[in-house]
Amino acid sequence: MPALQESCIALLSKTAIADLSSVAETTVYTVPIGKTCILTESWLKVAADVGASLAFTIGQDGAETDWLNTQNGDNLDDPLDCSIFKPVASATPPTLKEYVAGELIKFAVTAGGNAVAGTFYLFGFLDDA
Repeated sequence: MPALQESCIALLSKTAIADLSSVAETTVYTVPIGKTCILTESWLKVAADVGASLAFTIGQDGAETDWLNTQNGDNLDDPLDCSIFKPVASATPPTLKEYVAGELIKFAVTAGGNAVAGTFYLFGFLDDA
């Protein structure tokens, strides 16, 4: 029997973040019309040391903390560094969100690090609405 391919986890977007020192929001994904989306993980790759103060959130426009609350990037201190960010299971499993067509997913820097660029990768799966 062939494997189900309908809702495979995939790279949904790859977005350049020009300056991780700026407190700002960047739209990283828009859910396509006729689809719903569940996010699974994200990666942040940096061009240089971001410093100890970088903090960010990820989520729906207007509620940028609904998928991942404040994360810090203080371990990203080399041009070859990349970190993975996702809800982590514990005694209480994490609650994931389903986003509907047209919703914007944002990467929001809440405390700026050093003035370096980064690349943000967002993974998840799509399903029919």
